[in-house]
Amino acid sequence: MPIELPRGLPFSVDTWSPNSKRKRHHFLTHAHKDHTSGILTHSCYPIYATHLTKLLVLQNYPQLEGSLFVGIEVGESVVINDPDGEFKVTAFDANHCPGAVMFLFEGNFGNILHTGDCRLTPEGVRCLPEKYISKKGKEPRCQLDYVFLDCTFGKFTQKLPSKHSAIQQVLNCIWKHPAATVVYLTCDLLGQEDVLAAVSETFGSKIFVDEVAHTESFRALTLAVPEILTQDPSSRFHMFDGFPKLYERAAKKIAEAQANLQPEPLIIRPSAQWYACEEGYSETESQRKLRFNEAVRDPNGVWHVCYSMHSSRGELEWALQLLVPQWVVSTTPSCLAMELDYVKKHCSGTKLNLDDRLWKLLDINVEASSETEVTARVLDYPSVVEQPIQISTQSQSSPVKVTSRRLLSLSPPSKRPEVTLFGRARLGIPDSGFPAEEKIESIEDSSQVVAYKMDQDVSFENEVEVKCENILESKLDTELKCENKLDTTKQSGKSVKKEVLKVSVRSPIGSSQNFSETLRKLYRSMNVPVPRPLPSLSELMNSKKGTKRRFES
Repeated sequence: MPIELPRGLPFSVDTWSPNSKRKRHHFLTHAHKDHTSGILTHSCYPIYATHLTKLLVLQNYPQLEGSLFVGIEVGESVVINDPDGEFKVTAFDANHCPGAVMFLFEGNFGNILHTGDCRLTPEGVRCLPEKYISKKGKEPRCQLDYVFLDCTFGKFTQKLPSKHSAIQQVLNCIWKHPAATVVYLTCDLLGQEDVLAAVSETFGSKIFVDEVAHTESFRALTLAVPEILTQDPSSRFHMFDGFPKLYERAAKKIAEAQANLQPEPLIIRPSAQWYACEEGYSETESQRKLRFNEAVRDPNGVWHVCYSMHSSRGELEWALQLLVPQWVVSTTPSCLAMELDYVKKHCSGTKLNLDDRLWKLLDINVEASSETEVTARVLDYPSVVEQPIQISTQSQSSPVKVTSRRLLSLSPPSKRPEVTLFGRARLGIPDSGFPAEEKIESIEDSSQVVAYKMDQDVSFENEVEVKCENILESKLDTELKCENKLDTTKQSGKSVKKEVLKVSVRSPIGSSQNFSETLRKLYRSMNVPVPRPLPSLSELMNSKKGTKRRFES
């Protein structure tokens, strides 16, 4: 699943949740369902996507309104007006599936490349603006601040064949089995239609796709490659389901042919998943190289071809060496960016001060002494807004207008600590969960999210008064009792309790000493142990050095 972007950014990419819904602008890289999960519940205007992605999404979610989408095509740039400053977005081919793009964002927040799901190639990377590409080992004229990178195969060390090479392997496999009267192609995923198109063109035959049994795939193919489809089951080439129970259904097809004294059908699965799962098997380099250069038959009778829509580790390393970004964040699966040599070398040990643009992305206040070291861990803070966002939908082609929203601001601390960022990074916040300058709007039970509301008028002292209004009774029948003063006011003839909670900000970041007794009681009332803080990076490093010195002595 894609990750939430830092709350300091005015846009979201491929996420549909209460947090991302609070963003002012929304971007969709492609139409795969893991990138559109929640779009029915949490979608709002505008959603920037290619026209083909829009059509594919509307096929999967017919309840959506087409007017939510704003078109942006490959190579096209859009300048978006935003209260925090206008920014430019450019779409580039992601080499993943029909309509898939990468987004390059350029604005006050920095220069950010979000790849979505991608298969990076030299041609694709060099389509990015020249100023971001290093030449002859020299730094690029303009450095990318952040790359949100598809690291699906970040641990896969083998060299993946190109899409063109994989398609040729499928064709060669069919040529080598002329006796197979039926060829089943497990190409039911969006992004594998190039295989079907190449087979249809090479052998001069259309592909049978049962519209009733494979409604979703059939509709997608009618948008991408309608000319190759047929409803005639006598065609030699049939589309076959990859999942579930591929091997059981393959065995059944082979058994049926044997029972009817017919030639064994040819079942081909173009996918990199089988190769990634089998990587741990021991075999010689020549055997492994052979497996990646031609189709391989498994014991179940299925022929595998390594066809990948995601970049291998080698391709990711090559692209990062060419782009030389300051920070790299893995989008899916999480934290795999740390597996990459580029990140270990250029990002892990780098110190970051608060003048860096990262702080605008995190969009939080930090109070710390000059001796305090703050470790940034994950760039996925929840979005925080003060008022509902109302966006004008008069015209999709006109700049987006925000009619009502209080802007979030970053108040620089009086003393600036250094920060260490690890690829997908996160700034530690006080364990109490109550940032000093935030007004708590509501607190529900432990299974729900605490809704925060920033108060720009709160004065920053050693202790900050945070007003809690209308505290809801939790489902565990526990009450949060504030031990400080209670004010009772009259609103519309009703008595409303206002409770004031003192929150100390004297403890350093990452410490649990600033837990109030009230919060401790709340944890205990819900039979939840009071969280213990993780050790800071400096403590871990000092501990490691001390152990090493004792061992050497």
